[in-house]
Amino acid sequence: MRRLLTLAALSLGMAAAQAAPSGVLTIRFLDVGQGDAVLVTAPTGQTLLYDGGRSESRMRELIRQYGVTRLDLAAASHGDADHITGLIPAIALFKPKLFLNNGIAATTQTYGRLLNVVGQAGTQGLLAREQVINLGAVKVTVIPPPPGMPRNDQNANSVGLLIQYGTFRALLTGDSETPQTQAWLRQKSASFWGPVDVYKSIHHGAANGDSAAWLAAVRPKNVVIGVGPNNYGHPTSTALNLYRKVGANVFRTDQQGTVTVRVQPGGRYAITTERRAAAPAPASAPAPRSQPAPAPVTPPASSVYYPNCAAARAAGAAPVRVGQPGYGTHLDRDRDGVGCE
Repeated sequence: MRRLLTLAALSLGMAAAQAAPSGVLTIRFLDVGQGDAVLVTAPTGQTLLYDGGRSESRMRELIRQYGVTRLDLAAASHGDADHITGLIPAIALFKPKLFLNNGIAATTQTYGRLLNVVGQAGTQGLLAREQVINLGAVKVTVIPPPPGMPRNDQNANSVGLLIQYGTFRALLTGDSETPQTQAWLRQKSASFWGPVDVYKSIHHGAANGDSAAWLAAVRPKNVVIGVGPNNYGHPTSTALNLYRKVGANVFRTDQQGTVTVRVQPGGRYAITTERRAAAPAPASAPAPRSQPAPAPVTPPASSVYYPNCAAARAAGAAPVRVGQPGYGTHLDRDRDGVGCE
């Protein structure tokens, strides 16, 4: 396996923390409709936005909702509009130091506008290559597209990120398709890829993204699908069955809103969702495609949801009692009003 290059110069400096508890890494899989946007806030305040969804106005709403006050690194997995449009207002507002991308020339008006904003903000373009970017104690390994991918195919040139904090690992791989994941598997051993605690579903659960061979290496414990109303059939039964076969919990932004992962020092983590749904549904469950209700401006405390007692304990919430945020009868087997005793 090729040794990763560590670029100390890319270590992004300390700064006043924004809306993140001390010592806690927060990863939000933002509800941006049909698209992807992942907001990463390091314990020491450095912030990374990986993709921005397809709506500028929606990204502005989310910036306000989550109290974002700074952005150090903006990253585009690839140049499709459902991944980069929301980066435009974020970069214009926060003027991040770096813009990570796959280096393929702009071919759309949206991509052209994005590059113009990057230039106006004084943000430095950063071509994806094997390198590590440190957000304080959070290690972000850049996974560039493998050689040989067709340059006119944005999906096949998706930029991946591996995020590590203590023993916790999260993997984000854009809209990569099977040829790209096959090439990555040839490049790196399975131990590089998995297991991962949280995994962003490839291409919103498309049939041409995740595969049995790829997931056998990644070994995801939890899968988050960034998806909204669409005519593509996302997420497909093919992808959902793959996630079921590897035993992963599945979270969907169309059903549960923004999915938040909070990671304690050392790597313990908990997953909560903006809206409670019938999920985290087994991947084999029917996949309703109804229009989700509008997201509230501020998530009420009662929206805290723990899929199981392990998650509640990881969040330091166990035992959880009736009336407390996160309490649910699925945690309270003896129905005595105290869950996860």
